[in-house]
Amino acid sequence: MADQELDFADIERRMKGAVASLKTEFGGLRTGRASAGLLDPITVEAYGQATPVNQVGTVTVPEPRMITIQIWDKSMVGPVEKAIRSSGLGLNPATDGQLIRIPIPELNEERRAELTKVAAKYAEQARVAVRNVRRDGMDELKRLEKDGSISKDEHKSASDRVQKMTDKYIGEVDAALATKEAEIMQV
Repeated sequence: MADQELDFADIERRMKGAVASLKTEFGGLRTGRASAGLLDPITVEAYGQATPVNQVGTVTVPEPRMITIQIWDKSMVGPVEKAIRSSGLGLNPATDGQLIRIPIPELNEERRAELTKVAAKYAEQARVAVRNVRRDGMDELKRLEKDGSISKDEHKSASDRVQKMTDKYIGEVDAALATKEAEIMQV
């Protein structure tokens, strides 16, 4: 290729980032046991910006079906409780002063189906992110060809390479989703 070419390493890094982000979100989907990671995707409006819950209090798991958060700033108790309730995780926190207790209910069949839908939504967001990276790469290739930096043949082979990367990472997203759905549906 000529002096300008597509940065395949950057495209791959961004696609890997989308898959890694999906796996982090999946870590927040519970499977019936309490986990401090369950609260990772939840942010609360603190001091003018969105802050992860684990940065406004100490998150602990004192027993298998209970998560507690010891809030450091008394004024943050209400917003944290509200953020947990509205997170879509089906959690119902109970406040005791600056301590928030979150009992983890037993997963019933309806709740399992609901969680698989949430997992599917996360996976679709990751697929969209991967496709957006592909689109950016393809747009860059079109620009390079239009500028005369690469030939039609180079454009074709580079776009095939970008498509292969896309297929690989979409496959990883699908595999991660299948694993998570099996984990959620396991009784």
